[in-house]
Amino acid sequence: AELAGDLTALGARVQVLAVDLTDPDAVRDLIAGLTDGDRLAGVVHTAGVLDDAVVTGTDADQLARVLAPKADAAWHLHEATAGLDLDLFVTYSSIAGVLGSPGQGAYAAANAFLDALATHRRALGLPGHALAWGMWDTDGMAAGLRAVDRNRVTGAGLGLITAPVGVALFDAAVTADDAALVPAVLDLPALRAAGGVPP
Repeated sequence: AELAGDLTALGARVQVLAVDLTDPDAVRDLIAGLTDGDRLAGVVHTAGVLDDAVVTGTDADQLARVLAPKADAAWHLHEATAGLDLDLFVTYSSIAGVLGSPGQGAYAAANAFLDALATHRRALGLPGHALAWGMWDTDGMAAGLRAVDRNRVTGAGLGLITAPVGVALFDAAVTADDAALVPAVLDLPALRAAGGVPP
């Protein structure tokens, strides 16, 4: 309600809808409803679920729980909007899909799919950006991390993204020509000390 109020005050028309984006029919109905007599300007897909385990310990249910809100939902949004004149189609990926992340094989795969989808959309002449975010210093998905896990991330050369920096990175990313980008705060000396800067 607070976000809807803020957006309305800025001149936006706001609807809050509950839709299962893993259901292709529900996504088609959503897009049809949003574009009935109006133009949909863009899609920003931010969903994600963590269910950490090493690859050999990941079962089919865990894989489905992690892939569905990212890969399935993004694909359904892609299919439902492919014929529309969108200004942007942005998915929130993760640096875990670029650099890997211990215990997050399923999550890394889901995010690598988003990076590939953005590239695929560009090849079709459609807008597409996948933003492989570093770790945010907010109450997001990383909020449940233990201090030792946060220290592992920052010790490996990844700084925490504050909200103002994240907004600036988003604004820069959606105007970039590249489809798959890594908006992150990097500590290059720490990366070098950890054994070299990843390509």
